[in-house]
Amino acid sequence: MSGDPLRHAIVDKEHVNLLSIAYLVSACMNAVFSLFGLLYASMGVFITAAIARGPAAAGQGPPPEFVGWIFGLIGFCLFAFMVTLAALKFLAYRRLKQRRSRVLCMVVAGLSCLGVPYGTVLGVFTFVVLTRPSVVRMFEVSPPPIPSAAANVG
Repeated sequence: MSGDPLRHAIVDKEHVNLLSIAYLVSACMNAVFSLFGLLYASMGVFITAAIARGPAAAGQGPPPEFVGWIFGLIGFCLFAFMVTLAALKFLAYRRLKQRRSRVLCMVVAGLSCLGVPYGTVLGVFTFVVLTRPSVVRMFEVSPPPIPSAAANVG
């Protein structure tokens, strides 16, 4: 029985480490897929330029330029959302490694649930691991103080 608490502590530590690695992978995936938003935005700029320079259709005027701007705006918003999500997941990765900011990690887990299916699995597993009483205690221990720059100059 004496090995049981030690075993649980090791398992909890490994689960948190695996979650941190999963958040790093997920952050990289979000960053890569955010480039599709930039592609969509550049498509909107191209459409706007083509409409402005193109000839009018027979009997009709050219389509309005705002059509291209809508493409560009949607692409830029998609890019901004994905990059923000990638940054939050990277921050969650760092905080899980440091065993700090449990609430932030749970908020990012909730946002991760929007990414079906991988993000949902990651978010649910994060909630399962971070709500264990032993893991809550791991996050309550204050981290060692960060040495200041003035102390290192000495």
